[in-house]
Amino acid sequence: MASLSTPPLRNGLVVGAGLVVVQPLRKRHCAGCRRGPLALLVVEAGVPRCLDCVDLGHLVFLPRGDTALTRRAREESTLSAVVVRFNRRRGRYERQGVLVEEAGLARAEERCLADAEARRRRRVRDAGRRAAEDVRFAEAFAAEIRRLFPGCPEERARTIAAHASLRGSGRVGRSAAGRALSEGAVVSAVVASARHVDTPYDQLLMSGVPRHEARRRIAAGVEQVLRDWRDVPA
Repeated sequence: MASLSTPPLRNGLVVGAGLVVVQPLRKRHCAGCRRGPLALLVVEAGVPRCLDCVDLGHLVFLPRGDTALTRRAREESTLSAVVVRFNRRRGRYERQGVLVEEAGLARAEERCLADAEARRRRRVRDAGRRAAEDVRFAEAFAAEIRRLFPGCPEERARTIAAHASLRGSGRVGRSAAGRALSEGAVVSAVVASARHVDTPYDQLLMSGVPRHEARRRIAAGVEQVLRDWRDVPA
């Protein structure tokens, strides 16, 4: 949050900030029309003035928080002002938002909405592109499984490839070696599938058998599956 040095006001102006409007901490009345207490005021010639008396009454308040909207609202407004309030604990004035022209704010909101819609459409396009890339990669991974293990059923190869190449999974298919369709990565994916699907490995783990011991017990079963799949179907 930007802050202004104390005191920031001199005839309603502060160096680098333009026109400044204050949210007073105490009840203040306009020195001109005597209206009050004022929610917002401008210090002019050392005395408080209401926004109507200083020709700012037509402006609307835009609270701080949305940097892009604030910047664009000020760009779209011929007249604008920074709104500040004194922070006693920090001993300085701090920005609370801006006053801008209502039409300027409306135009700024339209620009921001257009940007948000553009970002949404880009996200949709990017998601579609990534999905298409994932489908192509999974098909290539499945084809490589079938090349190395021609006896592997086609549907099983597709299932293994889809599991191993799931985006964001951290599995072997998403590794650099997997994306390069290296033989080691493809074999690792097939071994993992055979271990979990074709052997009692998962049941051994659930019964409390340590992982390394469970792998030792099912190693022969995995090797048999790989041998069967390496054979070309008759």
